[in-house]
Amino acid sequence: MIISQTPLRISLSGGGTDLANYYNPHEGFVVSTAIDKYIYVILKERFDDLIYVDYSAKEIVTTIDDIKHDLVKEAARLTGMTNGFEVMMFADIPSEGSGLGSSSSLTVGLLHAFYQYQGKLVTAEQLAREACKIEIEILGRPIGKQDQYIAAYGGLKSFKFCKDESVEAASLDLSTEVKRKLGSNLLLFFTSTTRKASSILEEQNKNIISKIDFHNKIKELAYDTLDGLNALDINRVGENLHVNWELKKQLASNVSNPEIDKMHSLAMEGGALGAKISGAGGGGFLLVYCERDKQDNLRRALRQYRELPFYLEKHGSKIIFDQTRYDIK
Repeated sequence: MIISQTPLRISLSGGGTDLANYYNPHEGFVVSTAIDKYIYVILKERFDDLIYVDYSAKEIVTTIDDIKHDLVKEAARLTGMTNGFEVMMFADIPSEGSGLGSSSSLTVGLLHAFYQYQGKLVTAEQLAREACKIEIEILGRPIGKQDQYIAAYGGLKSFKFCKDESVEAASLDLSTEVKRKLGSNLLLFFTSTTRKASSILEEQNKNIISKIDFHNKIKELAYDTLDGLNALDINRVGENLHVNWELKKQLASNVSNPEIDKMHSLAMEGGALGAKISGAGGGGFLLVYCERDKQDNLRRALRQYRELPFYLEKHGSKIIFDQTRYDIK
């Protein structure tokens, strides 16, 4: 039996510049962090030759080609799995439409578990690159690359998305105390709505040329956020979060809605320095930056919304249980 644990993420700045329509001509840049909310993949060998896939539905099939869950099917194909296994998936939060990168974390976690099952060691870079291949190239989803990379690498990272499709990952050299302070100033509140990101991202992809100035400013904010963190000016994260949200709403028509606008206003009135919807928009979680001495007021202002407590996570996808018998040849 193999169990992989893969973190979800919050993007601090730069989201949208990881889309190919932007980074191919201009290069993208994102600052994001993994959080201690996870996708778990449990994989075990079966005595028979069937394949069991357990999630909100249950599949029992004879070949990989018959699997309906597209991420499981493509991850199994890519890693060279055959029949005779059972895979189960669990999530700490709503598994679709959260804005916390759950589908990409699942893809990374599936790849990691399937490779480990076969006794193959893989790097974070390979997991991220192959997860992008599955979601973007094979399945044609209109998404960016940041979710797969932060899920695989973990920690507080910056990512440069280069024109040649390579990705440069860099850790922020901050003390534990600074990271703890940053994490304590970041909060997540559930909008009570989940949504499919595809329609928003499809529109955003189509609008990149006409909205190029907004994307350029979002990338500049990401670099400024990095500079702020390196200068230990962590409040700049919150200030840039506020500006980022105003820019993000210009990228597609359904990024926000009256309920989200109301929630955002309540957060700002409650003492937040900045707030934005995590992920593509339209629902999921509101990411809020608020200093500790104002958080009681903030929570009162947002009392009708459920908070998701979390910490920053330093690890990316990892195998937390491995009890495998390998054939001796």
